[in-house]
Amino acid sequence: MISAFFIFNLKGEVLISRLYRTDFKRSIADVFRIQVVSNSDVRSPIITLGSTSFFHVRVNNIYVVAVTKTNANAALVFEYCYRFNNIAKSYFGKIDEEAVKNNFVLIYELVDEILDFGYPQNSEIDTLKSYITTESVMSTAIEESSKITIQATGATNWRRGDVKYKKNEAFVDVVETVNLSMSAKGTILRADVDAHIQMRAYLTGTPECKFGLNDKLVIDKNGPGGTDAVQLDDCQFHQCVRLNEFDETRTISFIPPDGEFELMRYRCTSNVKLPLRVIPTINEIGTSQVSYTIIVKANFNNKLSATNVVLRIPTPLNTTTVDCKVVTGKAKYVPAENVVVWKIPRLQGGQECGFTATADLTSTTNRQVWARPPIDVEFQVLMLTASGLIVRFLKVFEKSNYQSIKWVRYLTKASGTYQIRF
Repeated sequence: MISAFFIFNLKGEVLISRLYRTDFKRSIADVFRIQVVSNSDVRSPIITLGSTSFFHVRVNNIYVVAVTKTNANAALVFEYCYRFNNIAKSYFGKIDEEAVKNNFVLIYELVDEILDFGYPQNSEIDTLKSYITTESVMSTAIEESSKITIQATGATNWRRGDVKYKKNEAFVDVVETVNLSMSAKGTILRADVDAHIQMRAYLTGTPECKFGLNDKLVIDKNGPGGTDAVQLDDCQFHQCVRLNEFDETRTISFIPPDGEFELMRYRCTSNVKLPLRVIPTINEIGTSQVSYTIIVKANFNNKLSATNVVLRIPTPLNTTTVDCKVVTGKAKYVPAENVVVWKIPRLQGGQECGFTATADLTSTTNRQVWARPPIDVEFQVLMLTASGLIVRFLKVFEKSNYQSIKWVRYLTKASGTYQIRF
């Protein structure tokens, strides 16, 4: 994949260097320093000079750089760079120039373990921590070499077999982010869901977990669906998931890593249920005033509630004052941002609340047409999914047959991507 790996500081000094093949010399680092670090015009994360490509990611005050002369898979190279980032953070908290200098011996150990001849090998944090430690390595480590080999190359290299907990628990969080763009006439221009299923597994041994989703689950958008079917455009799984079983039965079967991990990521653009409906009526009264009437309605069960609801309502650039009237929440004009911020702490399902305001404008010699930016809406709704996806069951099987406690939580949210034009 790659021939060399470097970490530079912002001055272009090499902090870490490792050459994996003979097609490069260490002097290639000077090319990156001159052409990229010293060149403020460079904005692309991939720079090709001659036959050499530099893939670089800036993190705090350092550059993480991978170099190759082959036609490497760019996505894989960047995945490695970001994976290295996460591994470094798990070892020493923050990755910056000082941390690299203080832990350079450890970093060389990690880099040599993660990459073999320029190809990624084992990058599971739990496995790496089992035999690359920040403490001094005792001679007994040689006696454990057989266990290390199994962990590094076995089928479940993401989990140790000696994990023990007094209380066996599994927490599942289904987190969905709703993206909406609605026209002034109320037509939905875009409505989709970006989501992930986060899991925290505190389970003894090497348990087999089975995870079931909706009965009517369609992965292919062109597949047979319906108005009540959950249609996912695409989904990605953690490497522990047995994909062939999911293809056949739509059951997610896996041996989970110990602790927190992302089990699944998915996207949905069909049958998206919009949690909040916003109806704006905005009129320009001559050149001196703008009147606002906005209604917000919660489109979900009255047993649920939306929290931290924030509407950012734009005002013209020449606004002087805004007189706001609300029954629910608080509204305040923010001149520096040319918006009125309406905050509603809690909105019960089925509830409807209104906002009225009058913005006074100052007279200008050259009057420009107001562009009318969209209204931005932020919110969070617990125990609701906009895609309709639900967890039907989560079963844990382990040879000792212990009882486990399972928790499932749903969260639908929006932050800056739920927009209504007017």
